Amino acid sequence: MPDAMRPTPGWTASHQGYNVMTESAVESRFALGNGLLGMRASRSINRRPTWVSWLGYIRWASWPRCYVAGLFDVPNTEPPVPALVPVPDWSRLHIIMNGDPLSAYAGEILVGTRSLDMRRGVLLSDWKVRMPSGLIVAGQELRLLSQADRAAGLQVLRLTFDRDDVEVQAEASFALAGLDMDPERMDQDVGAWRTESTGKRLAIAGDITVRLGEEELVAPMRPFSLCWLWDWRSKADQPVEFRRLFTVARSDDIAVDPAPDAIDALARVRAIGWRGVLDAHEAAWSDRWTAGDVEIDGDDNLQMALRFVAYHLTSAANPDDERVSVGARGLTGDAYFGHVFWDTEIYLLPFYMAVWPQAARAMLMYRFHTLPAARAKAVHQGYRGALYAWESADTGEETTPERVVGPNGELIPILTGLMEHHISADVAMAVWRYWRATDDDDFFLTAGAEIMLETARFWASRAVLEADGKRHIRHVIGPDEYHEDVDDNAFTNEMARWNIACALDALELLQARWPAQAAALETKLALGHEELADWRDAVARIVSVFDPDTGLYEQFAGYFGLEPIDLAAYADRTVPMDVVLGRARTTGSQVIKQADVVALIALLPEAFPDASALTNFRYYEPRCAHGSSLSAAMHAMVAARLGDADMALRYLNQVAQLDPNPNAAGGVRIAGLGGIWQAVVLGFGGVDMTGDVLALAPRPPTLWRSLSFRVCWRGRTIAVRIAGGRVTATLVEGDAIDIRICGTTRVLTASAPIEATI
Repeated sequence: MPDAMRPTPGWTASHQGYNVMTESAVESRFALGNGLLGMRASRSINRRPTWVSWLGYIRWASWPRCYVAGLFDVPNTEPPVPALVPVPDWSRLHIIMNGDPLSAYAGEILVGTRSLDMRRGVLLSDWKVRMPSGLIVAGQELRLLSQADRAAGLQVLRLTFDRDDVEVQAEASFALAGLDMDPERMDQDVGAWRTESTGKRLAIAGDITVRLGEEELVAPMRPFSLCWLWDWRSKADQPVEFRRLFTVARSDDIAVDPAPDAIDALARVRAIGWRGVLDAHEAAWSDRWTAGDVEIDGDDNLQMALRFVAYHLTSAANPDDERVSVGARGLTGDAYFGHVFWDTEIYLLPFYMAVWPQAARAMLMYRFHTLPAARAKAVHQGYRGALYAWESADTGEETTPERVVGPNGELIPILTGLMEHHISADVAMAVWRYWRATDDDDFFLTAGAEIMLETARFWASRAVLEADGKRHIRHVIGPDEYHEDVDDNAFTNEMARWNIACALDALELLQARWPAQAAALETKLALGHEELADWRDAVARIVSVFDPDTGLYEQFAGYFGLEPIDLAAYADRTVPMDVVLGRARTTGSQVIKQADVVALIALLPEAFPDASALTNFRYYEPRCAHGSSLSAAMHAMVAARLGDADMALRYLNQVAQLDPNPNAAGGVRIAGLGGIWQAVVLGFGGVDMTGDVLALAPRPPTLWRSLSFRVCWRGRTIAVRIAGGRVTATLVEGDAIDIRICGTTRVLTASAPIEATI
């Protein structure tokens, strides 16, 4: 046990003590996950139950939560929207000593450290409490959600008391407070429930053993399902070790009982024991780090931040489940109810495509399985093709509420679900770029091409021909959500044009390489020559708001006429700019919430001829208030690509902070983490996976001595090292392949790494 509790040097983020203002943020940031299961880093001992029904003017001291990906139901909220269902808290241990409960509130915390060992994917705790009686209790804990067997979790907890003959009672149970599911089966080692509205089914199984010194305690009392009770008398400094295993299974089919799967999973982990579970989990994490670690020599803070990024991105993904995707907070908190946004395709997928293509494929298959809901939304709004939900849960139906109740009881309209349509082009771009980067023809033929064509069909119907001879896309919201219901947003129009043009290219490729499949898909979609001609017309006529004389895109029609505001005068603000200015003035100003035209520079650099990318960046960067966690990292990536390393580093340092921020209480903002990875690998590392060959054009900061990482490209693994003004590419796995380094295309083979001067 002692060796298992040692954190890995250089890979561990730690937090000392307790502060009610940051506790929930610590629980988010140190959360565990494996793509199926998520668990916040709440204390398993020394905390009280969570059951207060109305908070008003008091604050939660902790927000324990366990989640199962894809387990959605509709809670009693207004408006009603699907949300992830919290499942039983399997880690809590209740200790009573001589009749008094063990509680940090009742005593004095002498030591209190939680450590997230990112290398091993484990949460470690080390604490010591002096009770009012003078009794000192010390504890150490290891907790994990298995990366090797996603159905399983493990907890090993060791307690010691500093005196003899303390009457100790321990209760280990699955805390069911707040669990709003209907019980179907409650046996001693397994429980099963069903969601009320969605008809999903969940089963949980558990096993726990306790060792007192070298001896196993007598069999526990089992008063009810998933509950274990022990009592004993302490011996000074004699360790008591709890070893708990937990397994889960989800069923989306009401006719399929998940309990047998949970029981089988428990049998698997029982057979190898807690050490076997830990070893397999660490080995799986080692494989993921081999693929996904980014090493920086010369910036220790950013190095740790990048490992935090890769840890959470890895923890959020499940390549084995095509029915789920990664929500805006992963499985680390309740914010956004577990809903999936454009964040996944634009901010997260590049990481997965580069280091874990199987996970990227599963997330895109989620979009394919939700294509019927996207078609239904398009029809509902009067269009053709597929309009993806701005917020989606398991079915892909739009889950953005149309209005919410404000703090004063007023109804506030929410327009993003009605107008933020660029998500369909965002999904299409992720589909196309995944296929180009992986050569996954099976995905393209069975799912990707259909998504491309149906999203193009939507945009062709959305871009309306008007009297000026141009096709306008009116009444939209771009990425800048401070400005709603605008016309001809540059980001939306250019992404729509790209989507249609790329779908036409995809169809030509299908017809040339797989004519039978192309014909079948055209028949299935009733796609004829007349409609395709209309698509070509849309590509030619969709309004472009680019002015070749100035080299600027107008963010949307009328933007240049809005009030300019010098954001430098508000540099010391502690709240977002829309709060400072008020909603009306913000809407009438040029203040931007987040990267909009700047995001277009990142995604479609070909839309910016000559030096116009730099021109637009210099114009829009000082107008952005960064009211979204997605914004700063996107600016960092574009700045790095444009050669402004100092500005890129300033933005990165703003977002790459490991200290807990109270705003993270609802979960980590995982898209912002994906943006950090992109800024480093795609920005400073110069990786371009969007063309016919993998391209490298590094622009590292002078402060960095070296930058190293790996990328996957069409079945190959390439290791990249940038140091001393040179870049080296090494083929680690796969056949020889063309690669473009610093503008020159060469053949990369396993026997001959390629070097070039930056």
